[in-house]
Amino acid sequence: MTIEKLRQKLLDKEISAVELTKEYLEKIKRKDKEINSFLTITEDLAINQAKEAQKILEKYGDKSPILCGIPCAIKDNILIEDIRCTAGSKILENYIAPYDATVIKKLKESKAVILGKTNMDEFAMGSSTENSAFFVTKNPHDKTRVPGGSSGGSAAAVAADFCQFALGSDTGGSIRQPASFCGVVGLKPTYGAVSRYGLIAMASSLDQIGPITKNVQDAKIVFNIIKGKDKLDSTSVDCENFKSDIDKKDIQKLKIGIPKEYFVKGIEENVKEIIEKNIEKIKKAGFKIKKISLPHTQYALSVYYLIMPSEVSANLARFDGIKYGKSIIKSKKQIANNLFEVYSKTRGKYFGKEVKRRIILGTFALSFGYYDEFYNKARKVRRLIKDDFKNALKEVDLILTPVSPTPAFKIKEKINDPLKMYLSDIFTVAPSLAGVPAISVPLRVPQNTLPIGLQIIANNFQENLLFEFGKIVEKI
Repeated sequence: MTIEKLRQKLLDKEISAVELTKEYLEKIKRKDKEINSFLTITEDLAINQAKEAQKILEKYGDKSPILCGIPCAIKDNILIEDIRCTAGSKILENYIAPYDATVIKKLKESKAVILGKTNMDEFAMGSSTENSAFFVTKNPHDKTRVPGGSSGGSAAAVAADFCQFALGSDTGGSIRQPASFCGVVGLKPTYGAVSRYGLIAMASSLDQIGPITKNVQDAKIVFNIIKGKDKLDSTSVDCENFKSDIDKKDIQKLKIGIPKEYFVKGIEENVKEIIEKNIEKIKKAGFKIKKISLPHTQYALSVYYLIMPSEVSANLARFDGIKYGKSIIKSKKQIANNLFEVYSKTRGKYFGKEVKRRIILGTFALSFGYYDEFYNKARKVRRLIKDDFKNALKEVDLILTPVSPTPAFKIKEKINDPLKMYLSDIFTVAPSLAGVPAISVPLRVPQNTLPIGLQIIANNFQENLLFEFGKIVEKI
């Protein structure tokens, strides 16, 4: 089922928006106990939005907004007014959002129906959704495996058909990797393409909100709704920057780059085999394939895990037990003798292990005597990585790589080895550091094989190129 087909059913009155919403809510209540994709079900909000959407459909018919009455889910680090927003953390367990994020305003204007908030790694720090402070989300394709992270709840909800589409956030792969693991489509837009206003910040120079959908056309529809300049986010950009739809006649003229650095030791043999088979199919379809080099790729993971924790250290300083979130001093059993104890005891109790790890790593990288040695050096290498993509995308139109070196791994398989977990992002962090758009498109795999995604990377603001080529990949 696609957004357009579902919309047609609503227009043809085969089902009403309220009936459709109730069907999805009933399915979530019945089946999500097995998956754990949702943290909060917004039933009252959803029913009210569905009633409003039905009135719009009846009044305006096919002139109503394209998402009118379409059910969706939202990652729990994106604010929805008067709805709990936890960011997957105990420190925000009871936090009620005072306003709508800009993307939520746009979805509400489009009359989409919001079914609930999805589970995630705490403050988006993780690659498996095992770092959620509440529970572990399971992969709908194999419930013994992770759905990926940090947007694992959103990807699992779409894959399990608990919603038509979902929003996630991507800092170093948090949309693309779970999309690959769950066999759905996930887009990380160009940095600045979508407003971050109302997104609980993790690493501000990397964070982007994007759609997770069942197919590429749905990703295009949702992206076109949420993109654009926002006066409340100074990093957002005008829609004029976006390249228009590519002419279908020109699509065959595209040059496709395959970076040699992405097919190295460490990638699982079956992943490599499936990706290479599909690249061969793309070649047979008439596309020119060219080997390229992104020489600084080998440093991307190291650079990412210096820049990201440094920004985490700054962004999470506000959660101190006074300004935001739960406080230790509200408990009669706890006594703080001074302000530092309020901070340390609150953060010590309510932050999870991975959040503490990254705050400590980031604070160390920013500390006196180490700033130039670590953080500043990482920023300089980030510029080299950005230049790699800039130069490569002068030679080719698109770059193809794996999304992850492995398919979905077993629950608890990597949770006690942070380095192994970080390596899950080895193919997704470089495009994030460069700020370029990238999409994960599920490939056809043999029966009883776990989903595997192909990462397609384009130049800044060329999302439409990703969509058109992504549709071809879907058919191959």
